Amino acid sequence: MARSTFEGPILSGDNRFGPLRDVGYARLNQTAALTLTNTTANTAGYAGASQQFVGSNNIPNSNAVVYSPSATTYPPVAATIPADSATNIYRGFVAYVPVGSRITDMIVDIGVVPTVTAGTLTSVQVLVSNGYTAAAGTAAYGATAVLTSPAVGRQSLATFTGTQLANQQATTADITQSQQPATLSQVVFTVALVGTSMTTISAGTLYFNLNYTQPDGSIGSATVYPYGNFD
Repeated sequence: MARSTFEGPILSGDNRFGPLRDVGYARLNQTAALTLTNTTANTAGYAGASQQFVGSNNIPNSNAVVYSPSATTYPPVAATIPADSATNIYRGFVAYVPVGSRITDMIVDIGVVPTVTAGTLTSVQVLVSNGYTAAAGTAAYGATAVLTSPAVGRQSLATFTGTQLANQQATTADITQSQQPATLSQVVFTVALVGTSMTTISAGTLYFNLNYTQPDGSIGSATVYPYGNFD
């Protein structure tokens, strides 16, 4: 069966005009499953490696670039993710989304609790931001608590700040490119493993879901053209 793609948001509803107009945006979704011991690119569950995050758009998981967020810098500059060390190991998932998207949910599930081959893993945290975020850093969109005893299951996000709630209403312009659209947003799930005398990862599976709606800047209002459509 052939694939098709399109440009623009998805609208749904059956009453397009008048005061009872019920047209809304369909929710979009990007997902990733990371098996932390899988270091083979372009295979199911691939989780990247030292200084390498992944994306799932080229199914199965493949290497992805995390950029230093900028609405003006061209060409965009790749961010530097710290190399694995005895105290910090970073893995992550990158989703590229349209600028101005509204984030409606960020879901983090642990299928297998992360462990390390040697040393002590003291905490796990997932931070969701518009770029790579260091352990215990400030995430633009949200984060789990610092999990000192992580367990299998869905992880609660920490209480959102006012700034995070505002940021979720419209993703920022983070990647500048030469073709249209000229800018993109990036939403980065950073997995921060913190410990002492750590070596390699021996186990761990995480599942990520990013749900968002894409705005339509041309939809107008009851007094601004265009409003609805004219078929």
